[in-house]
Amino acid sequence: SIMMILNIVIGAFGAHGLKLYLDEYGTIIYNKGVAYSFYNSLGLFAVAFIHSLIPTSAKLIKGYYFVLIGTLIFSFSLYILSLTKIMWLGAITPIGGVCMIIGWIFIFVAIYKDLK
Repeated sequence: SIMMILNIVIGAFGAHGLKLYLDEYGTIIYNKGVAYSFYNSLGLFAVAFIHSLIPTSAKLIKGYYFVLIGTLIFSFSLYILSLTKIMWLGAITPIGGVCMIIGWIFIFVAIYKDLK
């Protein structure tokens, strides 16, 4: 739920507080970070529920943390990139994306194998 609060605050800040500071490219990049964070936060709510059904699944817990860390790396690198135009941050963003993909694979495997 903390991530959802952050999504609302960061999204509102971007829409209202940064309107004068972000160009079109910056706005697109910033909003992409907000969107990925929002959707992964919703997914992590579902994972928390599934964890109540299979609380001993190490794969599920690993997946949760991979998605969480990946989302933070992905989204925050985009927020900083949109505000600073430090282009090498664009090279960090895919690391977050790969972490998210690995996490969702762990979660899929946990659900498929452990929730029988």
